[in-house]
Amino acid sequence: MKGMVFTELVELVESRFGLEVVDGMLAPQGLASGGVYVATGSYACDEIVVLLNRLSVSTGLPAPELLRCYGEHLFDRLRGMFPAFFEAPRDAFEFIATVNDVVHVEVRKLYPDAELPEFICDRVEDRTLLLLYRSPRGLADLAEGLITGCFRSYGEDIAITRSDLSGGAMTEVAFLLTKHGAVAGTGKVA
Repeated sequence: MKGMVFTELVELVESRFGLEVVDGMLAPQGLASGGVYVATGSYACDEIVVLLNRLSVSTGLPAPELLRCYGEHLFDRLRGMFPAFFEAPRDAFEFIATVNDVVHVEVRKLYPDAELPEFICDRVEDRTLLLLYRSPRGLADLAEGLITGCFRSYGEDIAITRSDLSGGAMTEVAFLLTKHGAVAGTGKVA
């Protein structure tokens, strides 16, 4: 897993919970990295799970909730770092449809060793998209947070219905995404 995923998590935890929580989360015991991450490095996915479990214990919040929150934060950061990906898509559905064939292709050019999830889209109706997430890492909560962040960034209100197709492993999850309209205060109508 790319180091940027870890450094962004550390940034989020510091801003929301403070340095003391960051220090506890990054304690080197049980982490091959020793709890030190650089954005350009690569680290075992298991470490993000360890960090989130530690954060869950520190904050009392469930790890899946923390992972979804982190996904929303990460989407905002990625949108700021790579604005060109967001120039053509007019809405969240159009953006999501570009993830595999545009965004991930470009990511692999920058990071050939990147292990990316697969997203398969099927437009069910005008306001409904079926999105299939596949990844051996089972980070569907992160994917859901990224989806939520995407819709929020386009000013769209979304209902997400999720079905784990992998028997609890969260390695293959179907997300049914249904648009409801504009997010309050954005002035954008979906």
